[in-house]
Amino acid sequence: MSDSVKPVHVIGAGMAGSEAAWQLVSAGVPVVLHEMRPHVKTDAHHTDGFAELVCSNSFRSDDHELNAVGLLHEEMRRAGSLLMEAAIVARVPAGGALAVDRDIFSDYVTDKLTAHPLVTVERGEIDGLPPVDWDSVIVATGPLTSDALGKAIAELTGADELAFFDAIAPIVHRDSIDMSVCWYQSRYDKESAGVTGEGGAGKDYINCPLTREQYTAFVDALLTGGKTEFKEWEKTTPYFDGCLPIEVMAERGPETLRFGPMKPVGLTNPHKPDEKPYAVIQLRQDNKLGTLYNMVGFQTKLKHGEQTRIFRTIPGLEGAEFARLGGLHRNTFLNSPKLLDATMRLAKEPRLRFAGQITGVEGYVESGAMGILAGRFAATERLGGMVSPPPRTTALGALLAHITGDADAATFQPMNINFGLFPPPEVPLDENGKRPRGKAKAPARKRAYTSRALHDLEGWLKPKAQAAE
Repeated sequence: MSDSVKPVHVIGAGMAGSEAAWQLVSAGVPVVLHEMRPHVKTDAHHTDGFAELVCSNSFRSDDHELNAVGLLHEEMRRAGSLLMEAAIVARVPAGGALAVDRDIFSDYVTDKLTAHPLVTVERGEIDGLPPVDWDSVIVATGPLTSDALGKAIAELTGADELAFFDAIAPIVHRDSIDMSVCWYQSRYDKESAGVTGEGGAGKDYINCPLTREQYTAFVDALLTGGKTEFKEWEKTTPYFDGCLPIEVMAERGPETLRFGPMKPVGLTNPHKPDEKPYAVIQLRQDNKLGTLYNMVGFQTKLKHGEQTRIFRTIPGLEGAEFARLGGLHRNTFLNSPKLLDATMRLAKEPRLRFAGQITGVEGYVESGAMGILAGRFAATERLGGMVSPPPRTTALGALLAHITGDADAATFQPMNINFGLFPPPEVPLDENGKRPRGKAKAPARKRAYTSRALHDLEGWLKPKAQAAE
């Protein structure tokens, strides 16, 4: 079959590119895998190996019953993931986390791909848009996309649709916000054009009020909290005013935040209508499901532990569960909800499909997962089949749906997998015929997410397995 099948070109042999290539050749589709290293080096990589881990060697939790990233691991395994296969070979002790020996991991992926008869590896930079006769291309160049290719993509998509720095604000699970303290309202009750929040017209934000004393203590905590340092290759990327870290704004003066993202004007607290809040933190709906809310203007370089501690002092967020914590990183990623279709093709030029961090997912596991999907979609197309995205009740489908339309394109930032991206499940009744309560509620709910996901994934994978027989 492969003799008559035209190859698919995969640009980048990182996590996503390696997975995409493996999925393609596993389906019998030849691959030309392009990797610019060692001819063109990056500031972060140290080898010319595929799937090199440049930061943490941990893929986080491997618990597929109670953890969203563990569920993603399991779904990837069932989909024939090369990275998960390599992780087992290279695994090192790390409790409930999946951690690997970086060298063994990269060597395994490199050897498997270079030894495969349907893989042709071409070393060298793709310094512009791929040639027009490459009719199926997966761009999986990651956060350190070369300047030349990044510029070409920016020119094709529009300069404002490709970011080179992510300014990430924390995202909170809606059901962990105390609405006896907070309330829905837009400033001056203004409505978003064509959009109505959960609270109704003119109520697009959840508001958390602070007194003068609470505000002063909060600013002090921001100034004294521990911060992360830029990595060496990020230090030359300057801040710009649209994404200043919240603590940098606080350093400009004690009242700066009250005249910026925490201004209290145009708002009335219905719980205490006679008391004007001294400052207000607003959260904006972050996904179509209404399960996630973004802390507006709260991009930060506080360490994750410090963020959790400090942000839980905010009235109404004392019990906040965070789907994502804040940060600032050098990155290269598309405004995917605006630019990509449901199978990760560029709407403007469908021969180009994107995978990995460049699509706006965060993390090694998530990047690899998007590589799996891109490779499967491209293989199905090449073989004349009908492409169908995985159910959005699965981890693969929820992450894909988020980057290809569920997220707000106006505020899109990279995201890890988390249960807030899934449609809420129906939690089964317990042995007494009642919904779990108290300490039993959270694990029962998580198991409802994961059992549903794996069931629905099997239904999606089964037709493909049968077709390959």
